[in-house]
Amino acid sequence: MLRYDRMVEQALRGVVREALAVAASKGLPGAHHFYITFRTRAAGVAVPDYLAERYPDEMTIVLEHQFYDLEVTEEGFSVTLSFQNKPEHLSVPFAAISAFADPSVKFGLQFQTASDETQAPAPGAIIPTVPESASGKSKPAEAKSGEVVALDSFRKK
Repeated sequence: MLRYDRMVEQALRGVVREALAVAASKGLPGAHHFYITFRTRAAGVAVPDYLAERYPDEMTIVLEHQFYDLEVTEEGFSVTLSFQNKPEHLSVPFAAISAFADPSVKFGLQFQTASDETQAPAPGAIIPTVPESASGKSKPAEAKSGEVVALDSFRKK
């Protein structure tokens, strides 16, 4: 059986990888900025202990103005962000990402989590989304994790 759902998801994670690679090499163009939600307990995730305790399941980070040392590999990315005015280094495998959005262009992706994969794959499991907090400025680590809004609500009618 061909698992097209997994093939599509892997391809869309490649979109996230490429967007981050552009940001790492050239910076973020124009008003682009990224909301990245990831599972903090997923294999390969490295975050400071106090952040893992504060966000035991999921965490959303924002890459906009103040991020440093963004490095992208085939398997994941690492970045330094400021939490309570203290720089912290995070490493996140692409497989741990549950949502990615660039609200400046009203683009977003939601990925299946490991618990979702134990269920039968649903058609359209990858849903374009934008975090609710995209309508206003939000601080990294204070963004609500895992909350998404369908892209249709942002389209002009």
